[in-house]
Amino acid sequence: QLQLVESGGGLVQPGGSLRLSCAASGSALDYYAIGWFRQAPGKEREKISCISASGIYTNYVDSVRGRFTISRDNAKNTGYLQMSNLKPEDTAVYYCNAGTYFSGAYYPEDDYWGQGTQVTVSS
Repeated sequence: QLQLVESGGGLVQPGGSLRLSCAASGSALDYYAIGWFRQAPGKEREKISCISASGIYTNYVDSVRGRFTISRDNAKNTGYLQMSNLKPEDTAVYYCNAGTYFSGAYYPEDDYWGQGTQVTVSS
């Protein structure tokens, strides 16, 4: 059974950077696309980026495009989200998910969520 663990969150000042990691165990992550989601207080969880299983295809929600970069290292069974120029509105719990990427769309697997990592952007 695939298990995912996020890490790398924390408190950062506006304009700062963080790199989140999504480490997989129990199964090979390279069978799956990876999606990064976030949930701010009082808001619904939103998908912000995804990457295909091969790593060739990526996409981003408009609010993070140009600031966040998704990547993966299948040899390390790990996905990443590099976040730069962080803004207070990026404050949220960030989750990774293993799913399917098809025709430009990401389909999350309900059973494959990490526990989340808190990102707080504040001065």
